[in-house]
Amino acid sequence: MPANAQTLLNLLEQRFPTLKVLVIGDLMLDRYIFGDVNRISPEAPVPVLRHAQRAERAGGAANVAMNIAGLGGHAYLAGFWGKDAESGLLDHLLKAAGIDTSAVQACDRPTTSKTRIVGRNQQLMRLDVETSERPRAAEMEQLTSAAVALVPQMDAVILSDYDKGALTRELCEAVIVAARGVGIPVLADPKTPDLSKYSGATTVCPNLGELALATGLPTSNLDALLAAGQKQVTEHGFDFMTVTMSEKGIRVLRPESAFHSPAQAREVFDVSGAGDTVIATMAAGLACRLDAEAAVQLANMAAAIVVGERGTVPVYAAQLVAALTPNTTFHAGDKLLDLERAKQRVGEWRANGETIVFTNGCFDILHIGHITLLEECRKFGSRVVVGVNSDASVCELKGPARPVVGERERARILAALSATDAVVIFAEATPAALIAALRPEVLVKGGDYKLEGIVGHEQLAEWGGRVEIVPTVEGFSSSSMIQKML
Repeated sequence: MPANAQTLLNLLEQRFPTLKVLVIGDLMLDRYIFGDVNRISPEAPVPVLRHAQRAERAGGAANVAMNIAGLGGHAYLAGFWGKDAESGLLDHLLKAAGIDTSAVQACDRPTTSKTRIVGRNQQLMRLDVETSERPRAAEMEQLTSAAVALVPQMDAVILSDYDKGALTRELCEAVIVAARGVGIPVLADPKTPDLSKYSGATTVCPNLGELALATGLPTSNLDALLAAGQKQVTEHGFDFMTVTMSEKGIRVLRPESAFHSPAQAREVFDVSGAGDTVIATMAAGLACRLDAEAAVQLANMAAAIVVGERGTVPVYAAQLVAALTPNTTFHAGDKLLDLERAKQRVGEWRANGETIVFTNGCFDILHIGHITLLEECRKFGSRVVVGVNSDASVCELKGPARPVVGERERARILAALSATDAVVIFAEATPAALIAALRPEVLVKGGDYKLEGIVGHEQLAEWGGRVEIVPTVEGFSSSSMIQKML
């Protein structure tokens, strides 16, 4: 877990949604055909796949743009696609994700597509539709002009090179000069061995195989390979190089130093698209002025998420928020949220498939009964949100001598407990408005309540939630403790 997790969380929730990132490169359509194999064909010694389902996903530079959109940013895409059915499918996927495709140029070449035949999670064959014919000079001029015109409006630029012809040396040079001129980062994902094509970029992000091609050294000699990569940083005027090393993690190479971010331990189902996720997350981080080391830690977390999925899929902000917010990570103050931030955090948790549990109270002088209630809450879901009455509402409910402990102190003590994930102060006499805003799946109250007397039970019934009443710890209450002290 990154030491600066709270900073990364703040960026994900507040800064990333404002980012504009331009992705330029080779667009692809990834098609998957899934089924079962139970026999060999009598016509030839090949397996027979019984078709079960199919899926189309954005690939190549289009998947990089999908990752930017998934992180909450505004993605702009520039490249080529054909005048065919595949371009229509790809356009539909991109626009559904809110990606601006106005700079994508239609040409007479076919849209690059990859069709994977998958039987019982085993890829049997891949069928590629593409051409070795490069775009015409007029088409390249049009693409370059459209891309360069967008650069001043952006917070970062990504060059997603799959060596299909969209990223010529001239286009890369023009875009890098324009981006550097307005002070925004440029990141390149290289698929060609000559890294001078991206000279002046903020960083290039090769994997070990691509770095081996660029340096002429084998991947088996890792130390020499990375040392050669460091030399290329200076040679081509990069700020640093970001080397993805699969299960070994990610290495940041500067001219005189290196930083290593270990891979996050997770079951790997499919590594396709992981590099797209890394460069997209890095770009968002650098656009927010994160240093390379912090940005690469976030990218490593994002890559760990997508390799746990099947097929080419983008990462989503909600998944990273969930990874950054285990209940033991933050200081108490980091869990204190206002209503709007609480709604956003709960929405992100829910989007990641987590169950929200809510309870509320005055919590004036915390005691064992409160602790037991909160620990019981944890049994009913993955995230516990606590509503705390404000001082004014406690006074109205309990009398002018209450509360004994102020609202900020009460809330902060609750936030310090490992059983809580978020604490929200509410000013109303009841938590009805807070419950309506957060829409928890489970509402928990102590055993001294009856269902009909629990505020919010009717609301939860409306959206399919439920109420759980847990036993109280006899002999403990804030009021009795205060009386005893008096």
